[in-house]
Amino acid sequence: MKQLCLLFLSLLSLAVSAGQVDELLAQFDKSPSAGVANRYFALLQQQGITDEPVTVAANAPVDTLRQQVWYWAAEYYYAQQQYDKVMDYGRRALPLCHAGNNRGIEADCLNLLAVNCIRQGDNDQAAEYALQCYKLDEASGDIDRISSSLNTLSAIYLGANQPREAEKYVLRGLELARKSGNEPRLAVLNGMASEIYHAQGNDQVALDYAQKAYDIEKWLGREDKAMVRLAEKASALIGLHRYADAEQVLRQVVPFFEQVGDKQSLGISCNKLGMTLLSQHREAEAVPYYRKAADIFSQLGDPYNEVHARRGLYESLWESDPDAAKQELNRFNDLKDSIYNNTSAESLARYNAEFGNDWLQLENHAERQARQRAIAIGIAVALALIAMAAVIWWVMRRRNRQQAAINQSLSASIEELRAKYDKLQVHYSNALASGKQTDEPVELSDQDKQFLEQAVTVTNHLVHIGQASVENIASEMNITVAQLRQRLDHLLGQKPVAFIQNIRMRRARHLLDHQRELSINDVAALCGYNDTPNFSRAFKNAFGITPSQYQQRNCK
Repeated sequence: MKQLCLLFLSLLSLAVSAGQVDELLAQFDKSPSAGVANRYFALLQQQGITDEPVTVAANAPVDTLRQQVWYWAAEYYYAQQQYDKVMDYGRRALPLCHAGNNRGIEADCLNLLAVNCIRQGDNDQAAEYALQCYKLDEASGDIDRISSSLNTLSAIYLGANQPREAEKYVLRGLELARKSGNEPRLAVLNGMASEIYHAQGNDQVALDYAQKAYDIEKWLGREDKAMVRLAEKASALIGLHRYADAEQVLRQVVPFFEQVGDKQSLGISCNKLGMTLLSQHREAEAVPYYRKAADIFSQLGDPYNEVHARRGLYESLWESDPDAAKQELNRFNDLKDSIYNNTSAESLARYNAEFGNDWLQLENHAERQARQRAIAIGIAVALALIAMAAVIWWVMRRRNRQQAAINQSLSASIEELRAKYDKLQVHYSNALASGKQTDEPVELSDQDKQFLEQAVTVTNHLVHIGQASVENIASEMNITVAQLRQRLDHLLGQKPVAFIQNIRMRRARHLLDHQRELSINDVAALCGYNDTPNFSRAFKNAFGITPSQYQQRNCK
């Protein structure tokens, strides 16, 4: 009884906060001001929408205020599962993000709109937003952001009933997420892979991916996300005809989602539980779960998931109530036609071709460098063999008795060249952009060492004084921007922007480790960030957790 009272009070508190958020947002829309915006952000932080405090200066331009408030309004309404409002505020914020030249938040806004369109069954529009987001993320050279874009793309093609196309995007996203070391992203992509392989009928593989996702979420301590992974696991169990196991899992997650008020996950889980019962010929038990799912998705405006609920109702009611079953069948057909129309299919094919043309650009620098070096070393080995062959021919004419010794020397030289080639591949395939080093690093020339030391020193200094840019670094090193880009690409496989970001993040982690008296705002300023939210977003993209969570983990 006490727990029920606490739950009721918690839900009542959230409802009051939600009303305050709506009221402040309406007040801001009518008369934008920094004071209203900051009170609005404070409420969002109380509800856990923002990881760190978001504040705007009193003299901030009106467009800056609107961009921040409207973007976070879209994030808030997505968490509230009010998808029409997400589209409204997201579309308002997007042109202001672009005009403000804030590519990071612009990509985040595009990704949010793409995911929201998936919820609403608009795969054509989702693909358009996802393409713009991917181009921004690819230009940034940030493999973690690219992996996020790929996850969205795979969701679009899965929603459009094209799991084969979705598969290549999710596998590439998993590869990049492993390299970036972002555990939360890895959990999400493993869950997506599970759904994709379930859609293909490869349910044992789907079960393995779902278990990996669940294990990561439990390790991260994210109970709500772990329940989502269990629901994904249930899909694979249904595909394997392990209905009793699937029912056990779903009867665990359905009450949880109902208790926390996660309507989207509740509806999906009710659909799956209805399917589990229907597969066991327990039609009467399946009906209320399908009915609840249909009502939820109709209310949320999510036709993609509603169509599954309507089909389940049709099949469950056919024997007991044929007239009601026919009504559900008609609703199912109307929804299906609206989702899988020819225009959408043609658009997705067009976008897929465009993504396909860009596919080679998705490969990170380390891989491209390795292939280029392989070609260069292969040419060098070939030239060496030709030279050796000429020497052997000349020696054979004059010293036939030394033929065996010369062949042995040639073989040893070739093996030595191959060993150096293998050593180079080991070194360069472990991208220095990730901050990891090989066990046996290749010995760089003194000139290369001096260049890298100077680049790190100069960049670190410019980050400290808040003037870190590609142009400033090149100027301080007395080289051109093109020369800087070429040297970094050759030695590290990195773009200058990614090199600067790597220095910023290493500096941030060092400050959090060794100067714990500093606040998050202080660390952000010392790493060259003008505002804390952008710093927190970059830190989370780099390490998978926010700066505050990192501090708390260190204290523990």
